Amino acid sequence: MAKRFPSELRFDLVSKDWVIIATGRARKPTTFQKNHKLHLELKQKECPFDTLKEQEETTSAFLNGERISIPRNTYLKDWTTVSILNKYPAFSHGTSIKTRHVGPYEVMDGVGHHEVIVTRDHKKDIPDFSIEKVRELIEVYHQRFLELMQDKLVNYITIFKNKGATAGASVAHPHSQMLAIPVTDPDLQRSMRGSLQYQQERNRCVHCAMLNWDREEKTRIIFENKGFVAVCPFASRVAFEIRIYPTKHSAYFEKIDDKQKDLFAQALQVTLKKLKKALKDPDYNYFIHTSPVDGENHDHYHWHLEILPKTSTWAGFELGTGIEISTIEPEKAAEFLRKN
Repeated sequence: MAKRFPSELRFDLVSKDWVIIATGRARKPTTFQKNHKLHLELKQKECPFDTLKEQEETTSAFLNGERISIPRNTYLKDWTTVSILNKYPAFSHGTSIKTRHVGPYEVMDGVGHHEVIVTRDHKKDIPDFSIEKVRELIEVYHQRFLELMQDKLVNYITIFKNKGATAGASVAHPHSQMLAIPVTDPDLQRSMRGSLQYQQERNRCVHCAMLNWDREEKTRIIFENKGFVAVCPFASRVAFEIRIYPTKHSAYFEKIDDKQKDLFAQALQVTLKKLKKALKDPDYNYFIHTSPVDGENHDHYHWHLEILPKTSTWAGFELGTGIEISTIEPEKAAEFLRKN
């Protein structure tokens, strides 16, 4: 009989990272269900996003699926989804970037854009929305992306959502964020290096290769429609990690068309609804990984959305080695999610 080891090391073809699937101390799917919550809730009248009275400039506004004009010298009253300038931005708009040296270090001005995308309902989030409201959220993402990429100082645009206190959210009201920045983040750079290397060696997209195998095996697939597929990655970094890919190869989120927006909205809502039901409304982070807007050719890449539920906390081993440990096999995680 072959020896059963207490864990498997799985290699991520894109990032070139090893992850550990701790099969020997694997937990049942139900043990990841949330049994406590660090509440962020404020009284309704205290929520900063219930109205826009105290907020910074509104950059885009939608009302029931239609983009609407933004009034001057008064705050917007009727809206369903808006994008507003972050009151405490990590990056601020500028017309040039200055760099300087401090000792051996290079320093660059934090020039860019930092916006918050807010949906109107204080308590309902994506799993509870109508599909039209999810589609509207995708539309705001897409339109603001197209507009921000026109800034010549912007090299990369990231869209992300922090849901819950343990995921870094400081406000309970459902919202997500968009940053347009002059540099490409290290995580994406590493992912793109792996994608380019695979393309040069195999003459094919690494993400397409992984997806084709996943769709043949079916054990890690959570949901699929005619345009998108949600999967627990073979080399999952955390328990119940999920990625949503367009099934047709595309390097650029900004090139998504109206039909794809409909299908993406469905895939995102169904996936988050399954996650909410299966793990009893866990905190999570999601973000879109897409090619930079730096004018270079990145056709080897394959854009996607990653969902990382807060199912564990990094300890000494993870911090010291950078190797993450997942305590459930992605095949079992996907099976549990499919049933919900």
